[in-house]
Amino acid sequence: MLVRHGESEGNRDNAFTGHRDVDLTERGAVEAEAVGTALARDGFRFAHAFSSALRRSRRSARLILAAMGSDLEAEAISALNERDYGVLTGWNRDDARARWGAEQVQIWRRSYETGPPGGESLRDTAARVLAFYVRTILPAAMRDGPVLLVAHGNSIRALAMALDGLTPEEVPRLEIATGETLIYRLAPDTSIAEKQVRRLAELEADDPRVAP
Repeated sequence: MLVRHGESEGNRDNAFTGHRDVDLTERGAVEAEAVGTALARDGFRFAHAFSSALRRSRRSARLILAAMGSDLEAEAISALNERDYGVLTGWNRDDARARWGAEQVQIWRRSYETGPPGGESLRDTAARVLAFYVRTILPAAMRDGPVLLVAHGNSIRALAMALDGLTPEEVPRLEIATGETLIYRLAPDTSIAEKQVRRLAELEADDPRVAP
């Protein structure tokens, strides 16, 4: 199960956050709790949990697990960190478009192979995320059962690209919102047997605090 962290201070400010270690907003904490409440309601239990090493991901994982009534602690892994945005880090998105042009910023944001100067492309991010998936997540899931992974828009995009078989031309259209949950069920041969997507809007009936 792949969950993007709740709304962060960077999301709120419409900024390129990347490796900056910002916290969740109050709304982001509510989003994470709502995800955990929904997972508990549906009977999910995890054998392992991982988060990135960044605060917004680690805190989201703690809130999700607490809302589930789980005493499991998520292991913080730097390989799952958000992509490094290089020169864009800290820039408001609108200001960045004014500085470098909307087309160039969009290429840096969504291209598979081209990253911003001094930063990572999605391909770079995928290299470290997929290595950790193959080395640790996949064996744990096949051996012990359900695994929770709480990370970031781009680290999850990189993993979902591989799991869903998306091409470099298709992946720029993949958007993953804060609090969005991707549930993959694995077949005995480790292929994907089933996929579900749960969005925060679907949790509104359970917790009106997550309404837009």
